[in-house]
Amino acid sequence: MDFAALSLTLRLASLTTLCLLLLATPLAAWIASGHTLSRRIVQAIAALPLVLPPTVLGFYLLVGLGPATALGRALITLIGHPLAFTFWGLLVGSMIYSLPFALQPLIVAFAAVDRPTIEVAQVLGASPWTIFRRITLPLSRMSFLTAAVLTFAHTVGEFGVVLMVGGDIPGVTRTLSISIFDQVQELQYSAANLTSAALVALSFIALLFVYGLGRKRPQLV
Repeated sequence: MDFAALSLTLRLASLTTLCLLLLATPLAAWIASGHTLSRRIVQAIAALPLVLPPTVLGFYLLVGLGPATALGRALITLIGHPLAFTFWGLLVGSMIYSLPFALQPLIVAFAAVDRPTIEVAQVLGASPWTIFRRITLPLSRMSFLTAAVLTFAHTVGEFGVVLMVGGDIPGVTRTLSISIFDQVQELQYSAANLTSAALVALSFIALLFVYGLGRKRPQLV
């Protein structure tokens, strides 16, 4: 087992999950609050990683984060170097690639909140923040757990995007999935089998957890 790759992968997955929950929560609330064309366009753009080949997304990220674009040049001016082939470049790529897995469960949960309950709260003078904190969040807490588990597990298993954006730099951008690829290339099948089995077990446990959450009924607190 490549423990340096394991540590980097867990750090990447944890940061990606945390950042995406913070980003996806207000975005999902906005998308679920109406049926306008702009909301559907934003939702479709956010869901593109579900259908795009990872190498396509990784290629555009690699170009976008480099000196060939205005954004890439601005980032280089700001931080002094390109984001590509760094851990933070991996984080940006992972957030974009895993965004649908954080966003979709929250959209479904927010859209399912009972509208009459919210309207009664509004009539009683509750602020939007109070309604979100006391009604929407309690009814959606299982979906937050689902989004977190799916995002974490999906990030752990990334390959195409992280390889395109980060390359294969030991201790910097080499994740577990890339480590497996390297082990196979070097004919180290025993090591590749051990790492692959660990990822299979992690994915299976994550799915069991998600399906178990689906049987629980959220209640207001």
